[in-house]
Amino acid sequence: MDINNSVALVTGANRGLGRAFAKRLLERGARKVYATARRPETVDLPGVEVLPLDIADAASLRAAAEAAPDVSLLVNNAGIQTGTDLVTGSLDAVRHELETNVLGHLGMIREFAPTLARNGGGAIVNVLSAMSWFGVRGANAYHLTKAAAWAMTNGVRLELAEQGTLVTAVHLGLADTDMSADWPVVKIAPSDLADAALDGVEAGSAEVLADQWSRDVKSRLTLRPEEFNAAMDRALAALTAA
Repeated sequence: MDINNSVALVTGANRGLGRAFAKRLLERGARKVYATARRPETVDLPGVEVLPLDIADAASLRAAAEAAPDVSLLVNNAGIQTGTDLVTGSLDAVRHELETNVLGHLGMIREFAPTLARNGGGAIVNVLSAMSWFGVRGANAYHLTKAAAWAMTNGVRLELAEQGTLVTAVHLGLADTDMSADWPVVKIAPSDLADAALDGVEAGSAEVLADQWSRDVKSRLTLRPEEFNAAMDRALAALTAA
């Protein structure tokens, strides 16, 4: 897929990674970029077409699909992190993360899959995380949702192959956004993450490992669980000590 002259829709485009995606899409020649947010008045990027969208609300999803019938590239970026553990944390918070990070993305795909088919197949980018593959105390609900979103991405890729829709999973460690502001570690710039993802789409890639952290984590998946956990403990200790 060629980004130039594409019509893209980006969720959570008012800040962070979503805003970076929308900006780089414009700079790389997209014909139109729908920038969506729960509070559309917070989108401040010139040149985009702003739409209100709450990905956890079915009516909002349908309205967005009706308002954007020309989309050829869907960027599923919007998400939340509540800092919740699975056993002792709020079950309502766990459900909220699942509704947003998994079912919200799936809802977008279900609504826009017919649109993409009518427009030649197009592509879907699901912004995931290296935490698709490992947990950490204080964020295991997020780990659960990203692991589920990875599985969902792999499933819809198979289901949409016949209509010619590319589904690209994008994994990263930490990006320099509000969500990671309290982590004094090396982070990927949002614009670099967006470029890596869009390069992957243009190359027809099913998966993009956007930084060294995500590549290192995935390379450890063949280890036994106890070996994997020990390796991740060492890596996290080194990361926070750097």
